[in-house]
This record gives sequence, structure tokens and C-alpha cells, in this order.
Amino acid sequence: MTGPTSRTRDEELLLARISAAAGRARLGRRLATHTATAYRPLTRIGRHLAIRRLSAGARYGPSATTSPSPSARLDLYAQGMTVVVKGRVHVVRYDTTSVFQHSTGRRGSSFSGATVIHTLSDVAGKRLVLYGGPGGGGDPQGWERVAERAITCALLPGALAALHRGERVWFGDVWLTTEHIGHKDAGTAWPWSQVQRVRPAGGFLTATVDGHRHRLGPPLSRIPNVFVLRALVEHCRGGDAP
Repeated sequence: MTGPTSRTRDEELLLARISAAAGRARLGRRLATHTATAYRPLTRIGRHLAIRRLSAGARYGPSATTSPSPSARLDLYAQGMTVVVKGRVHVVRYDTTSVFQHSTGRRGSSFSGATVIHTLSDVAGKRLVLYGGPGGGGDPQGWERVAERAITCALLPGALAALHRGERVWFGDVWLTTEHIGHKDAGTAWPWSQVQRVRPAGGFLTATVDGHRHRLGPPLSRIPNVFVLRALVEHCRGGDAP
């Protein structure tokens, strides 16, 4: 019978650094470890370049340029995650991060079946880019949904409390109250009684109001934590807490 594989000294040192960083950020218990495709962009240009390359790959097929190989270690904890990129340990807390998602789907209408670029902020305010979806490399199906649910669970109670205090809750330029949904640029708000659905379409978040579809603010990739927004929409339309 084969015993457990022994770790090298470098692996032991890396694990110690990860554990120490997670402990300082009070992330709680480690739940799982995954291989991920990730990098740390030095500027916004780096993120936009990745989006253009992956979008080109979606149109013309994968290549060494458009399909980066997994190179990062991602550890999921109860209250956050650590991401090791080129030997540096980054810490993300679920209750403070902002996540922006961009799909390389043909028309950007859905995250299903497409490579998804997740841009997260770590506890130091630095940006991390993680690739998800079937074309993201590594094992994104193992961490994407878990992280999304955990971030929603961490941020939703505060957002619901703000709503029920009568405040506007903002997601970039999109805002919600218990009575209306609207966005900054249009200066227009619609009561929930007239809203049939809110969903992604053509790379934008759209609201169907009295049978007519309206764009809600900027492109979907510029709306933070859109999965939390969706949970609040269901709450406001249905009257039940998610």
C-alpha cells in the first residue's frame, strides 16, 4: 500500500507562508486546495489585454496565447481565500472583496460554457485576475461556485440590512431600494411591481419593464459582485429573503 506523498522543503515552506497569511487575516478553517490560472496585473491595461486575447480565442479557437496554463495555487477557507502567484501569497476576504466578471462568450450574454475572467481585490487593495469556466484551465469548477456562494453569504446580510433601513445599495452605477431599481446615468428608476426580470444580455445587465428591455448602466464587466446584486433582485421582486 502506497503511503501519502511527502512534501518537499519548498512545499512545506510555502504551506507555512499560506497558513500564516490566512491566520493573520482570520480566514478560519482551510476547506480545499485547487490549481488555478491566475496572475497579478500591474495596470488595468493588463486586464484589458487578457480580455481581448481571450475574446479572440473564443472567436478563432484556442492557442498558446489565448489559453494560459494553470500556474497558481488557490486555497479556499471559511472566510476567504489565498492565491499564490509567482511565489507571492495574496489574501482575499469574502466580506470585503469586489469581484468583476467578464465572459468570453460569443455575445457576452451568459457566463455559462465560456471562459470567465474574475478580477478580485485582495486585502491590500491589489487586483488579482483568475480564469474560470470550462476554458479557464486548472479546476475552476471546483472553486468558482464555492467562492461565489461564500462571497454572497458574506456580503448579503449587510446589503439586506441597508435596504431595510431605507438606503440605496449601489453596485457601481446600478442601485436598488426595496421599492425601485435604477442606474446613475439614466436618472431613471423603475418600481419593482413593473419589473418582470433582471438578467445579463449582450454583455450588459438589463431590466425588462412592462415588456420592454432596458440596459442597466455600464457593461456587465464593470458591475461589482453582480451575483450579490442578483440575490437582492430576487429578494426585492419576491419579498422573501434569499
